[in-house]
Amino acid sequence: MNFKEYIELHRAEVYSKICEYVKVKEPTGHYGIMRDYIDRQGSYRRPGLVMLTGQMFGAKLSDLVLPAAAEQLSEDWILMQDDVEDDSELRRGKPAAQRLHGWVHAMNATNSGQMSMWKMLKDYLLQVGEKKGNRLYEKFYEMIAYTVEGQYVENMFIHNTKDLRKASENLYYRILDSKTCFYTVYGPMQLGAIAADQPDNVLEMLREIGTNAGIAFQIVDDILDMTADEKVFGKRNFGDLYEGKLTLMILHTYEKATPEERDRIDAIYRKARESKTREEIDFLRSMIAKYGGLEYAEEKAKHYGRKATETIEHYRGMLPDNEYTKIMLSAIEELYVRKK
Repeated sequence: MNFKEYIELHRAEVYSKICEYVKVKEPTGHYGIMRDYIDRQGSYRRPGLVMLTGQMFGAKLSDLVLPAAAEQLSEDWILMQDDVEDDSELRRGKPAAQRLHGWVHAMNATNSGQMSMWKMLKDYLLQVGEKKGNRLYEKFYEMIAYTVEGQYVENMFIHNTKDLRKASENLYYRILDSKTCFYTVYGPMQLGAIAADQPDNVLEMLREIGTNAGIAFQIVDDILDMTADEKVFGKRNFGDLYEGKLTLMILHTYEKATPEERDRIDAIYRKARESKTREEIDFLRSMIAKYGGLEYAEEKAKHYGRKATETIEHYRGMLPDNEYTKIMLSAIEELYVRKK
């Protein structure tokens, strides 16, 4: 069994648990909007990592469903907020919430998701006891808080700074560390380990493994934004360019570009999403192609993917020898070897 097969084995129980907490009731508006994103379902990578890591370290499946469901629900409401902030066109192959209902109703709908998420964590505490429940709650809070910080840093660049001269790969990795490494990879793994009563040194090991895998994951995500089949990816191509986000591709290109080319790139990046023309996006794409931005990002993704695998091998002695450990190896690889 590989990671994708493991996810599909447990998808229904995680989804059902979320639906228990986010019910469509009167007034139906904001509940229905939130359930729309929940019902679309995503990759379920994050809850999959919670459950897989927990089982790898010996946790009972019944002790993993609630934290896994809370993890997935956090993704659902955070993505809806992210779509409003970026004014994204598509999410999971369908129009983004604010495109269907307006940003006011979409933002209000995210509150119902967030409230249900915290209720899940409180119920988990009651289910497993104060010591374990509070430890997991605190880790979850730390993860969400750091993710929000990363979103703020990114939004400050997109909406306030708007100046690639003031950007750097360090800034890119700072955003990535909170929004991807912690939230998408090692945070879910740490939650599963906590559910299995693992000590802090194990959590630190998972952070090291997950940081490298998370970096590789995000770089691949940026590449897919440029190259993927939209029907497979579930989002419009070139969204990062329209939204003015930082990627290794644009940073590498900007560094190599001539002063005249930089001026034009800056002028485009300062524009709001709706003001950018397809001709301007095509210019950015041509600059990325000219200076090998995609190739540069691909090499970085491979580099961090290799580091993730090497870190796993380094800590092999701390990992249990069971079927779930083998699936974990495929899970790490599938984070950056993917088409969506």
